[in-house]
Amino acid sequence: MVKRALPITYRQSALPGDSGRLPWGLALAGIVCLVIGASWTVRAAEAASSAYVTNAGSASVSVINTATKTVLTNISVGLTPEHIAITPNGAFAYVTNSGSNTVSVIATASNTVVGIPIPVGSNPVGIAITPNGAFAYVTNFGSIPGSVSVIAMASNTVVGTVTVGTNPTGIAITPNGAFAYVANSGSNTVSVIATASNTVVGTVTVGTNPTGIAITPNGAFAYVANSGSHTVSVIATASNTVVGIPIPVGSNPVGIAITPNGAHAYVSNFVANTVSVIDTATNTVVGIPIPVGERPDFLAVSPDGGSVYVPNQSSNTVSVIATATNSVIGSPITVGTAPTGVAFTSVDIPIIPTLSDGALLLLVGAMAATLTLRIARRSIVSR
Repeated sequence: MVKRALPITYRQSALPGDSGRLPWGLALAGIVCLVIGASWTVRAAEAASSAYVTNAGSASVSVINTATKTVLTNISVGLTPEHIAITPNGAFAYVTNSGSNTVSVIATASNTVVGIPIPVGSNPVGIAITPNGAFAYVTNFGSIPGSVSVIAMASNTVVGTVTVGTNPTGIAITPNGAFAYVANSGSNTVSVIATASNTVVGTVTVGTNPTGIAITPNGAFAYVANSGSHTVSVIATASNTVVGIPIPVGSNPVGIAITPNGAHAYVSNFVANTVSVIDTATNTVVGIPIPVGERPDFLAVSPDGGSVYVPNQSSNTVSVIATATNSVIGSPITVGTAPTGVAFTSVDIPIIPTLSDGALLLLVGAMAATLTLRIARRSIVSR
């Protein structure tokens, strides 16, 4: 992950006898702080995240400011852009152009396309990026046999092609980067690719026309939206077997996304014009389906877990669901024609406890969050 200097502000709740002053500079690239002994709140300067929406019908990507819920700009890409993935450092967005058989790369700092489109297989649809930002995996829906192209992101060139099932659509990579799970909508299976060797190491039979797939943050389970059987299958990644019975949802589920805490999966029901919410602890649907726009497609959960953005393909809008209430907030956001996918610029703040009375903080990336720690003394180790 790229580390860069961050403007930092802070608030301190001092204990008795504490000077109340910050004893070190925090505007460093990749600070490592061992904090022991006071109640601190460290807050990175505000940096509004953006949602990038692929508009299949207008060959563009709309950029939404998530704070104001307004479109900042529209970026021209290839024909029929289907899905989008953003690098872990938030610097680039990769877009599958199904009608051009290419992948476009957008620099998020300028919201412009950089370089020439990357040729991949036939009708690329799904895309996922490894956690270390080294490779992008692209499903080629129209290739015969079905395949996944592997792009080395340092050079933006294809360095491998993996044969999978028929009509591969959705793809997700485990949090440790070791495996890519591919939903093959034409063969009712999920292929498991070992990313170290780029070979298929398992094939799991699921429901009819599996389309979307998402993996829990702990990497233990993959949730698969079966469009043809109106269900969600759950795969235990340790054994690559389906666990339990398929979970009934709405008509023709296509997209699926899991909250950062792993507690809920949100499923877009393409024909029902709703979103179902699954409690991952019980694998049951909670509440009633949430009405959204017409033909909701591949949805995404915001990095903070507070919102779900749902592209409505036939309404040319994006609905925003508040996860706290599971209700749509505000008016739908008008974007381009036939929006099909969405991805967010990420906010990464790992916190790694090291002592019973302290914590090791690693602040990386572009952040906008508040951290609160309660401790007794403080010291720092910087690099």
